[in-house]
Amino acid sequence: MTQQLQVVVGLGKTGLSLVRHLARQGVPVAAVDTREQPPELTQIRAEFPQVELHCGSLDTPLLQQAQTLYVSPGLALATPQIRREIERGVHISGDVDLFLQHARAPVVAITGSNAKSTVTTLVGLMAEKAGLTVGVGGNIGMPALALLERPAELYVLELSSFQLETISHLQAKAATCLNISADHLDRYRDLQHYTDVKLQVYQEAEWAIINRDDVAAQPQTVAGKQLGFGLSVPHSDNEFGLRDGWLARGSENLLPVAQLKIPGLHNQANALAALALGTAAGLPMAAMLDALREFAGLPHRCQWIADKHGLHWYNDSKATNIGATLAAIEGLADDTHKLVLIAGGDGKGADFTELSAAVRRHCRALVLLGRDAELIRVALADTGVPAVMAATLGEAVAKAAEAGVPGDSVLLAPACASLDMFRNFEERGELFVRAVEGLA
Repeated sequence: MTQQLQVVVGLGKTGLSLVRHLARQGVPVAAVDTREQPPELTQIRAEFPQVELHCGSLDTPLLQQAQTLYVSPGLALATPQIRREIERGVHISGDVDLFLQHARAPVVAITGSNAKSTVTTLVGLMAEKAGLTVGVGGNIGMPALALLERPAELYVLELSSFQLETISHLQAKAATCLNISADHLDRYRDLQHYTDVKLQVYQEAEWAIINRDDVAAQPQTVAGKQLGFGLSVPHSDNEFGLRDGWLARGSENLLPVAQLKIPGLHNQANALAALALGTAAGLPMAAMLDALREFAGLPHRCQWIADKHGLHWYNDSKATNIGATLAAIEGLADDTHKLVLIAGGDGKGADFTELSAAVRRHCRALVLLGRDAELIRVALADTGVPAVMAATLGEAVAKAAEAGVPGDSVLLAPACASLDMFRNFEERGELFVRAVEGLA
């Protein structure tokens, strides 16, 4: 029987991994992209000259010829051409869905509005400390399908809401939705729609790891076993929490908070979530605690840069939504000094008034840039915190240096995506670091 055509939609890093996997399986595959010059076009042409490509639009007969459309996370399923094929009955899938069909080791699945990358990296490090061969990827680092190229005893996947949309059977060994805050409302009908997609991570999970402190992130029903984490005192062996300055499980104190290298209450919650996930995956406690003692945090995630002009400079370029910015502000705030917050970019339809209380309490000044800078200024006008506008990141750094007083911290936590001015949040963070280092 002739195999039917599989079409990959989107030729970024994920699309390349899909084409590679399908072509190597001997499956007839084609690929399309809305862009004239998608990022991986040259690579795909070099590796797979036999693969038919259509770039510049989705208006191509290739979509109508497809048995399955593998849609990359960057493209909304509501895109008219994709929606038309869904209504025609074409099967929709994605790279993680395909990965799960071939993976031969347990999967830890991690989603949430914030801290996904930190917790995913931590669980991966814990598994390495335990002596396991571990594959870490998904929405961070390697695409999921690339992880299949070498054997693994455990997979740890960061999953975005966009990836969860195209997964039919997740069935993770351990799964968590770390938290929910407004994000990607330009892609979802409303916050509840976004939340519902996030909570699909618990679908058929053996262990559900649930945040006791975030009601929105808690599933209504859980079929499997449960462990909880939160910043309150844990009352049973099924709960991880804080007790008298210690990370704890039930009645057992595990690690003094002072031994963590990652600052702030939000990172203590991240450590507790990682411990719960690792426990569900069967990792030994000693190895997990060793990983927590070593882990110094991720680049662009509340990363200390330098002390200059009497100010402490922090790069949290990965704070691309309001919840992440709130966590960064609360994590760095203290009773004696203030923050100068650099924010702005593509707000993705968010309501910036949600920052008001934290800005009023902890910020000395705001330095705003990017497409939605004026929206942020208006939303936070009643906080009484002065706001100045900057045309470039370099100008923002210079104005922040002027606005702070000795002992303050300057925090780049944009609460926005970066694509209006930069290639990605990494480039934004790297340019921020360069500008700080260039201060006289």
